[in-house]
Amino acid sequence: MKKALIHDWYYVNGGAEKVLHSFNTVWNDFEHYALVDFLNDTDREYILNGAEVNTSFIQKLPTAKSNHRKFLQLFPYAIEQFDLNEYDLVLSSSASIAKGVMTNQNQLHICYCHSPMRYAWDLYHQYLEESNFGLLSSMYARRILHKIRMWDVINSNRVDVFIANSNYIKGRIKKIYNRDSTVIYPPVDVDNFELVEQKDEYYFTASRMVPYKKIELIVRAFNNMPNKKLIVAGDGPEYKKIKSIAKSNIKLVGFLEIEALKGYMSKAKAFVFAAEEDFGIIPVEAQACGTPVIAFNKGGSRETVKHKETGLLFNHQTEESIINSVTVFEKLNFDPIIVRQNAMRFSKQRFEKEIHDFVMQEYKRFKAQE
Repeated sequence: MKKALIHDWYYVNGGAEKVLHSFNTVWNDFEHYALVDFLNDTDREYILNGAEVNTSFIQKLPTAKSNHRKFLQLFPYAIEQFDLNEYDLVLSSSASIAKGVMTNQNQLHICYCHSPMRYAWDLYHQYLEESNFGLLSSMYARRILHKIRMWDVINSNRVDVFIANSNYIKGRIKKIYNRDSTVIYPPVDVDNFELVEQKDEYYFTASRMVPYKKIELIVRAFNNMPNKKLIVAGDGPEYKKIKSIAKSNIKLVGFLEIEALKGYMSKAKAFVFAAEEDFGIIPVEAQACGTPVIAFNKGGSRETVKHKETGLLFNHQTEESIINSVTVFEKLNFDPIIVRQNAMRFSKQRFEKEIHDFVMQEYKRFKAQE
């Protein structure tokens, strides 16, 4: 079985790339494809076992390295230029464009869907608002995204089998593409996070500082709780803005390497998470440390956090809702051992077994129909 693995793009080592790491642990003989590849050597070794990636013409366009998304209107054309006819199995890892690759009736195309394209669908209005386009630029962006949505729905028929990374995304796949899917939760390296039962008197959050992660909201909530200490890790476009509004009970520590991140996370009273994520790996990592999670009650958090057992879920993305949750949290007791046990449901070993068994079963079924 000759196999191709196609991902949207390679430029950071994030949650989707941890899934790719596991794909390449299970199968070490993929040929790799993506729109662009700007990985450093360390990340390439971890994610791809050092393998090279076949890239599209976008790789060579000016400024692609600094902002490949500015070429959004070219993405559909670019992804369709890959000739994958020689492969028996095509596995796409898609939160945007990868599932639109072209295959034929003799090939099995399985898509691991992290999410339908967010900025074209559920984050469409937020994307336009936060981009601060002028009138003409806004009209052009709306037209491009309208075309992208039509292309996105049509090309969903190119996928033979969908895998969703959560029940939340399973619902979105059904809503947008009218396709069924099987849920296989992403891998979380829970063994890399040690249980710490003795907690310190601070709350912790960590994320890339972009609007939908809602770090500013968390900071504003803790501004109104001056007797509660909050430590914030991460950097990004909103870092300076958030730092400028943070009061003295809030400490921003910037980007942290993994060992420092684990140190803060494992000793925190609770990890605070206000984003509506497709799955959300970091709340599971926090629970692997025995640290309970205070999270927004939408998206993947509803599936990874057990309310009043491994954390608390709040219903509104507001300062008041976070403040109320912290107040309730401090009246409850959480057992770090039980919190960690919940995280073990999402282990890397579990994912790799499930994905191997599922793909091989689907391939066997596909070949039997020939």
